Amino acid sequence: MSTELEHIWSQITAELSASIDEPIYRIWLEPLRAIELDGEHLTIEAPPQTYAWIRERFGRVLQTTAAAVLGPGVTLNIVEAMAHTRSRESRKGQQTTARAAQESRPIAPTPPELTQASWGNPKLTFDQFVIGDCNRLAHAAALTVGELPGQAYNPLFVCGPPGVGKTHLLQSIATFIATYSPGLSVRCSTGESFTNDFVRALGCSQLDSFKAGFRHVDVLLIDDVQFLERKTHTEEEFFHTFNALYDAGSQIVLTSDRPPSDLQALEDRLRERFQSGLVADIRPPDLSTRMAILRKRAQHDGLESVDALALEVIAKRITVNVRALEGALIRVVAFSSLTGRQLSAELATEVLDGLYPKMDLPQRSISEIKVAACEQFGVSAEELVSAGRTARLTWPRQVAMYLARELTQESLPTIGREFGGRDHTTVLHACKRTSERISENLSSRAAVEELRTRLSSPPVDRQT
Repeated sequence: MSTELEHIWSQITAELSASIDEPIYRIWLEPLRAIELDGEHLTIEAPPQTYAWIRERFGRVLQTTAAAVLGPGVTLNIVEAMAHTRSRESRKGQQTTARAAQESRPIAPTPPELTQASWGNPKLTFDQFVIGDCNRLAHAAALTVGELPGQAYNPLFVCGPPGVGKTHLLQSIATFIATYSPGLSVRCSTGESFTNDFVRALGCSQLDSFKAGFRHVDVLLIDDVQFLERKTHTEEEFFHTFNALYDAGSQIVLTSDRPPSDLQALEDRLRERFQSGLVADIRPPDLSTRMAILRKRAQHDGLESVDALALEVIAKRITVNVRALEGALIRVVAFSSLTGRQLSAELATEVLDGLYPKMDLPQRSISEIKVAACEQFGVSAEELVSAGRTARLTWPRQVAMYLARELTQESLPTIGREFGGRDHTTVLHACKRTSERISENLSSRAAVEELRTRLSSPPVDRQT
């Protein structure tokens, strides 16, 4: 790469990294290389495993960014880099077939049946998964595993409470590989099914067949692995299955309702292996993500006339479980269809009142949130809204703005004015930074949860 081209490419990558979430940029765009600039024609190369996907998914943003640096007349060409020799020679033909399938794939392909044992709904794909701050890392990691099984994050351990999308991601990986890497064998199971199959194999003297079914695959996906706790013989068998697959370079993806460190009833050696790859947690969706999930479900089901206020009623009532959220939408739509009534916010409220009673939590104002934040973090009211940007003040201020957006009905501009006359973009930035920090740091998450719990409790009568 010439000095001029290197300088231009560094400008383009700086623009990309500033506009695209860090995990997405690092996984997909960081490996790109500029190889030629001929007049107004810029050529970049992408790794062969991700070439087609990058052209389809990032082609437009790459072109826009190049135009911003080089001028509107520039044209961007993405080419496939020379394929590198892979450590597992036996998969060369399979990956070539997979790349050919990727390059010619339609926008919404119909996947073939998954190989070996499979389960679930093939409609649960990455395209149908709604991305938010609560699940961004898990989604990016799962997508990378689907593109590069056995090469990126191995094992991948996805954890979170029930109903937040763990199984959706697991099935999306299976469907993606079955569609675009049909030469790879995929085994999908659950912790309970693994246990039952193992016990049945022992009773029928078919242990060799059981081992072959789980150990001779390219990708193993196990949902609800916490079911293996306190099952000594099953844990022993899964330990050896894990080792056999890992040593062979096969991809392993596991989900659980808790992180590995909290699976205290599992043997230490299993917990250590679960933590040896990437652990990605999924948290309950925030209001904006819940609204996006409902809009996507309504669009998927062809519900074009759904009142946005009705969706908001559902999103504010169902706050934790995505399955319950979608189920509530289905129930409201069905009630509207059967009774002939318009699908409105009033109808949604009426239908949900009997199933999901509205919690009578005490109303909190921005002033109360600021007072609670000052008490918890040990700062004064003046410091909280001041222009000070030290870490001691920035974090409490961001948390207070984050909770003000979540626990009040105030608009972003109103929240900004309450915090020293800041504008709405500052509030959005504070919410984003807080969400990122609590997803990465357990102590920060605990502090925010403690403050949220305090604000959800009835106010204390301070009169003497």
